[in-house]
Amino acid sequence: MDAVEVRSLRRVYRTTIGVLRRKAKEVVAVDDISFSLRPGELFGLLGPNGAGKTTTVKMLTTLLIPTGGTALVLGKDVVHQADEIRARIGFIFGGERGLYWRLSGIDNLRYFASLYHVEPAVARKRIASLLELVGLADRGKEKVEGYSRGMMQRLHIARTLLHDPEVLFLDEPTIGLDPVGARELRQVIRDLQAEKKTILLTTHYMFEADALCQRVAVINKGKIVALDTPEALKSNVADLAVVEMEVFGVPQDVLERVRSLPFVDTVSLENVDQRQSLRVQTRRGSEAVPDLVGVLSGLRVGRVIVREPTLEDAYVRLVGGEA
Repeated sequence: MDAVEVRSLRRVYRTTIGVLRRKAKEVVAVDDISFSLRPGELFGLLGPNGAGKTTTVKMLTTLLIPTGGTALVLGKDVVHQADEIRARIGFIFGGERGLYWRLSGIDNLRYFASLYHVEPAVARKRIASLLELVGLADRGKEKVEGYSRGMMQRLHIARTLLHDPEVLFLDEPTIGLDPVGARELRQVIRDLQAEKKTILLTTHYMFEADALCQRVAVINKGKIVALDTPEALKSNVADLAVVEMEVFGVPQDVLERVRSLPFVDTVSLENVDQRQSLRVQTRRGSEAVPDLVGVLSGLRVGRVIVREPTLEDAYVRLVGGEA
């Protein structure tokens, strides 16, 4: 039996638009998606902001009722057997909410253990082992208000594991963390997967999915546009090279001229501090650089590198340059 089975899942939000003449409008957040998680698998759900990742997780964790389709977690229906599912899963949404800042880490875990109806003797042993697992054994007696954001996220994971859930849903757990905190949290996730926990991880950090996940699904505008291993998805862009150019203030009309070049596959532009990173996927590799620089004539261009494609480049190709 699959740990999670999703079939034609759909979620539609109904809202109104307009000021004087208000009209009803339907927004399709999740549009007929299907996938499954094997027991013990670390599965990634990738996509841009607003693609439907969090909505999907909320339906699978019984926080949101689907508009259509079915979803089973550990063989139980998310609508009709929600209470049975909640007792066997854990979930974390990115952010700092859900902890009591004036309590210590240990006291937070004691409180939540009582809510999960964990026996006190069992809770004492489990809290000690969980603090060790998430790297907070030497900070457990300190108040949470003194924790860094990364430490809070690791305490969130310890809290989620108090009742020993079989399936974990981690919704962008490293968002907003500094590089050190994110790296430490990724190691905790690796350790959990090594213990054969089934994990669904949502993220828009492609390198994170590549490093952690056994399989990934890419969701865009509510639909799954690809589902495979990271290696297989990267093979879909093996015919391309990526030209990365450091640029400053690229006008929209120049960007469109780059997109219209016959040898260009996809183009993405990312703001990084006071500069921009222009990424161009092309089959011409380094031979494309002079023509690209020519289109950018008159603009300030910094470092230019040509590299092999990554999972992020496969993702960009799938979602049409929306990374």
